[in-house]
Amino acid sequence: MKVSVVGSGFVGSTAAYAMVMQGIGREIVLVDHDKARAVAEAADIAHAVPFANPLTIRAGEYSDLEDSCVVIIAAGVGQKPGETRLQLLQRNADVFRDCVPQIVQNAPGAVLLVATNPVDIMTHIAGEIAAECGVPTSRVIGSGTTLDTARFRTLVGRHFGIDSRHVHSHVIGEHGDSEVLTWSLATIAGLSLQEFSEVSGTPLGDDAIDTIDEQVRKAAYRIIEGKGATHYGIGSALARIVDVIIHDQRSILTICSRIENVAGVSDVTISMPHLLGGKGVMASIPLMLDDGEQARLRASATIIRDAIDSISLTI
Repeated sequence: MKVSVVGSGFVGSTAAYAMVMQGIGREIVLVDHDKARAVAEAADIAHAVPFANPLTIRAGEYSDLEDSCVVIIAAGVGQKPGETRLQLLQRNADVFRDCVPQIVQNAPGAVLLVATNPVDIMTHIAGEIAAECGVPTSRVIGSGTTLDTARFRTLVGRHFGIDSRHVHSHVIGEHGDSEVLTWSLATIAGLSLQEFSEVSGTPLGDDAIDTIDEQVRKAAYRIIEGKGATHYGIGSALARIVDVIIHDQRSILTICSRIENVAGVSDVTISMPHLLGGKGVMASIPLMLDDGEQARLRASATIIRDAIDSISLTI
């Protein structure tokens, strides 16, 4: 099983390293406009293989994407000083206009997994370009709020002193400031958080909720302020998504994909719980949100839709 990564910067190379550590796939190919960077990253990660799982990792060209099950797209440009978000989006749209057709040409059956930020909008752009090449939208997905959901579950689990894998909750909407933490639907052992709070004797007051909400929503800002970039968390999230796809695990993840209607907003690429399998998205799962969460989801979807509209001429 081959997995390819287009874009060998911090996120792409860390995703490849996470896959090596977990033994995901049998062959990993790194492709980058900076060929020397791809070669160097592949060689460095290959030196970890003897301490992890037996697989092959190498640098290559677009032609080497052939037979890939999944292609992670982590290509893009960074924001320049004084550059607006729209200008950055337009430049990254140009990058995608160049790379996505080459990916589809050489790996026509692959699921495209977008990691480039802002991931909701870039996934929408990738879907538009891929559709011109005959790729269904179900095979173009983004990492979305997969990492945000993990952060949410981790912090709730930490608050109650339990394994976060037993916290069931989702972060939906934009992967960004307007994302929505679905507190009303969060459960532990089949109980709402307030019910579990009473059973466990651990209070969950408004202050704790506000603190967790802020820590989830602002996590990337704090990390970037301290070290300049985030890549370990998202690299691991990408590895998890790839594992689900290549093994057709049919898991429910908060990836982003193109959805016909979300909270009254039409044709928007946004994060919701999705049933994900070997061929990509199998279903998008609507949630029974409370009125406040529904309003916030609509606002979040509107932000994404407006951003998509603002760059429609560039794609």
